[in-house]
Amino acid sequence: MWRRVRCMSARRSSLPGMSEVSDDVRWLSDREMLAWRSYVVATLMLRHRLHRELSDEHHISLTDYEVLVCLSMRPQNRMRMTELASMLGSTKSRLSHQVGRMEMTGLVRRGQDPEDKRGVVAELTPAGEELLEKSAPTHVTGVRGHLIDLLTEEEQSAMGTAFSRVLAHLTEVDG
Repeated sequence: MWRRVRCMSARRSSLPGMSEVSDDVRWLSDREMLAWRSYVVATLMLRHRLHRELSDEHHISLTDYEVLVCLSMRPQNRMRMTELASMLGSTKSRLSHQVGRMEMTGLVRRGQDPEDKRGVVAELTPAGEELLEKSAPTHVTGVRGHLIDLLTEEEQSAMGTAFSRVLAHLTEVDG
């Protein structure tokens, strides 16, 4: 795996046309490149693995599972579509298509926001609640086995701190 990460860490001088690029860019050091590429590849592989486990066991995608989780965390198992899109790091358009597919399978339903008639809410159905209840142990087992249990408590804390900072920064920049 490390060979794959190393091969993806091209040096500025080895990239075509990069000799003309401004020296103002702070290129990544070997340590920084290893951290970045390890994160990118591991995150993609982890999400793919978690998706496959949910799909094989419960016929639900990881992204659909994440919608069910977000809805289940709210009062009355519903939230505004704009808030849900933000919480999932999705666009309103992409989420609308996703929720539309989930609506056709009976996992969620959409309706007018009772507090703001201009808004649309997504709501977890009883079938969605049941699927979430059945699939959650598979997901948590995967998260533990493929990430959490591989880290020390200190690494878990450092990871939580680091990515909370990244999330706060990106939320502010996109805000």
